[in-house]
Amino acid sequence: MWTSATVLKEDNMDTKALQPIKQRYGIVGNCEALNHALDTALQVAKTDLSVLITGESGVGKEIIPRLIHDNSLRRTRKYFAINCGSIPEGTIDSELFGHEKGAFTGAIAEHEGYFGAADGGTLFLDEVGELPLSTQARLLRVLENGEYIRVGSSVVRKTNVRVVAATNVNIQAAIRDGHFREDLFYRLNTIPIKMPPLRERGEDIILLFKKFAMEIAAKYQMPERITLSPEAEEIMKRYKWPGNIRQLKNVTEQMSILLRDTRVVTPDILSDYEIWPTIEEKGGLVRVGRNNDQTHSYQTEREMLFQMINALHREVNDLKQQLSTMSPGSGLQGATMPMAAPQQPMSSRPAVVPTVVSTHSSGPIRDNHTDTPYAEEYVEESLSIDEQEKHLIIKALEKNRGRRKRAAEELHISERTLYRKIKEYGLDDI
Repeated sequence: MWTSATVLKEDNMDTKALQPIKQRYGIVGNCEALNHALDTALQVAKTDLSVLITGESGVGKEIIPRLIHDNSLRRTRKYFAINCGSIPEGTIDSELFGHEKGAFTGAIAEHEGYFGAADGGTLFLDEVGELPLSTQARLLRVLENGEYIRVGSSVVRKTNVRVVAATNVNIQAAIRDGHFREDLFYRLNTIPIKMPPLRERGEDIILLFKKFAMEIAAKYQMPERITLSPEAEEIMKRYKWPGNIRQLKNVTEQMSILLRDTRVVTPDILSDYEIWPTIEEKGGLVRVGRNNDQTHSYQTEREMLFQMINALHREVNDLKQQLSTMSPGSGLQGATMPMAAPQQPMSSRPAVVPTVVSTHSSGPIRDNHTDTPYAEEYVEESLSIDEQEKHLIIKALEKNRGRRKRAAEELHISERTLYRKIKEYGLDDI
């Protein structure tokens, strides 16, 4: 939401002018949302307006305040970056606003605090949503009139500090829950800048991978950097990246160091690092990152189970058709009949030849030349969904002689999902 003080006009954004900025700060990417954020930062840098940067953890929010400071009239003054979430609640007021000697146990000397030390410069408050409510009240006073009081003092001090804040929490939800002051939010949110998550940056993901791969190869003097196969590139672009750029860099470094036999990253290699599309092809399972706000509806799993049930129903109908065309002397007892799961031992069951009756039939299957039914109808116990799923996987693997790719195609699931199910049901020996 843009306020009346917003200075950005998106239609006038000059993407070519952003290239020197990207080179200076090592920013890689050309997606519209990223260019929009950088252009906003450049336009607001010449002012003293407060800026609130929002975005998920690991998207690179820390670049924006540095860019704002370096392009402002305060660039020759001090710049401090403080992670509010890493400072204990009991000492954060002292760290930000300073304290007097003897203000609390351990205060053996007076402390100036960041707002005093950064006078005339820029103060970046990262994870501002983690501030205690009492500290939020102090911060609001500084933003409104530049006044603050040290811990243990009654003297009002003045400071001229440009505040840039950032957060990865939902501030609106924090306001509703009473964890963040609404008046402070509007004071910080004079100019909002949103950094896009990595999953929304498309081709930028591949560009960032190449950048990290080249850097790690140069750092450790590797003869060749790792590259992505075309299939791996598509998976990288469809993956959710819950850790964003930080996660991508970490994964790239791991693969650069650990891959020995090949320097081309394939989908199989990505799966070893738990990189796969959010929704796997051909009815795979939905995978949602821990940091995402999305909920898991299990719709895809239901579709997969419906496919399995339909497959069983087709097998029953096929079997019925085969039995109805057989003659009495065709040796029915020797026919192999696919069942939904392993049955009870024959010794513990009635001495009759079992048959499967379709839910659409009016009675047991009979010979065309006699009124005697081939077998008596019986009712089996209902099998659990897991047992049906396991049986279908076993049958598909046996039918395709252990070839998992063909088995996965026959089951209408992805090969990755089949591998996981094989491990889950302990079917590695098939």
